[in-house]
Amino acid sequence: MRQPERRPANPCFGSGPTAKRPGWSPSVLDGALVGRSHRSAPARARLLEVIERHRRLLGIPADYRIGIMPGSDTGAFEAAMWSLLGARGVDVLVFESFGAGWLADIRDELGLEDVRALAAPYGELPDLSQVDFDRDLVFTWNGTTSGVVVPDGEWIAPDRRGLVLCDATSAVFAVSLPWDKLDVVTWSWQKVLGGEAQHGMLVLSPRAIERLASYSPKRPIPKLFRFAKKGRPIEGIFRGDTINTPSMLAVEDVLDALGWVETIGGLSGTIARSRANLDTVSRWVERTPWIDFLARRPEIRSSTSICLSLVDPRVAALPEAAQREFARRMAARLDRLNVAHDIEAYREAPPGLRLWGGATVQRDDLEALLPWLEWAFAETVEHIAELAA
Repeated sequence: MRQPERRPANPCFGSGPTAKRPGWSPSVLDGALVGRSHRSAPARARLLEVIERHRRLLGIPADYRIGIMPGSDTGAFEAAMWSLLGARGVDVLVFESFGAGWLADIRDELGLEDVRALAAPYGELPDLSQVDFDRDLVFTWNGTTSGVVVPDGEWIAPDRRGLVLCDATSAVFAVSLPWDKLDVVTWSWQKVLGGEAQHGMLVLSPRAIERLASYSPKRPIPKLFRFAKKGRPIEGIFRGDTINTPSMLAVEDVLDALGWVETIGGLSGTIARSRANLDTVSRWVERTPWIDFLARRPEIRSSTSICLSLVDPRVAALPEAAQREFARRMAARLDRLNVAHDIEAYREAPPGLRLWGGATVQRDDLEALLPWLEWAFAETVEHIAELAA
C-alpha cells in the first residue's frame, strides 16, 4: 500500500495532555502574570475569572461552589474522597482503569469497609440499576481508558440520600452534565480544553457542603486535599485562592482556551465538534474490516476517548502481548513520521489504539489520519509472522 500524501496539520491525538485549540501559539501567554504573587489582586482576579467562566459556560448552578485544586483531576477527586467519604457505604462503578484506581484508594488508603464494586469489563458499563442511592456513589462519567461513556443521568435518583461523586475529566465540555444529579464533579484543564496540566477543578453541591458540616472523618487529611476546616468550606478556595502556588502560565493558557470556547458557541459548540469527530471515525470503522470500537454499543461510545480494537483475525489470534506489540509498532511508525503522537491504547486497557476526539481536535486532521492508520496496519501486518513466532 502506498504511503498517503496528505498529513494531519496537527499530529497530537493523545488523550491527555491533548491537542491545543486551533490557532494556539505561545504568544497567547504573553500577558501571564509571571513573577507575581498568586495572592496579589490581579492574580486572584485571573483565578476567579477561571472559576466564573467555567460556571457560565457549563451552566453550573449559582449555589454550587467551584474551586481550583492542585494535582489536576486526580488531586481534586482525591480531595473530595478524603474529605467526604465514610459517612455512608459507598458504591463504585468500575469499567476502566481510573474507576478501578478510585476503588483501590477507597478500600486501601481510606480503609473504608462498606464498599461495593459494580464492575464491567472494558467496553461495557455496569448495570446502573444496581446502584443503591442510599449509599454514596463514585464513578467516572467517561472512561478515558475504555472509550465508554455514561449515556445520560436519568439513572441517578433525584431523591438520593447519598452523595454522587463524579470524575468528569474526559466528559466535561463534551457532554451536558445534569448538575442537579451530581454532588461532586472534578476535571482537569488538560482534556477537552487542551490546557496545560497541573490544576484540577472541584465543584461541590449544597448537599456536599452539608456533608462537610455533618461528618468529620477520623482520618488525617493531607494539606493538599484540605478544602474545609471545622465542618465548613474554606471559602477563599472558592473565590480564587488556592491551596498551593498555581502556575500563572497555566492560568493564562486556560483563560485563552475558555475564550476560544466562547467563540465557537460555548458548550453546545464543543459538544458538536466532539460528536463530529466521533462520527468521522465511526464512518471509517464501518467500512474498515480490521478495526472496531472497544465499546460495541453506540449509545455508550465516547466522543472524546475513542478506543479501537484490532479485530483482524490474524491479529486477534496472537497472544495478548503480541497484539499489544502489533499496536505499539503501528503507533510507533506514525509517531516517527510525525503523523500521529500517543495513540496506543492505555497500558492497562486491552491492546489497540486510542484517538482523542475532543473539541480541540480538528475533524480535518482526523480525516487525514485515517488513511495513515490503514497504511500503518498494512505495513505492520506484513511482519506479523515475527510476532507470532
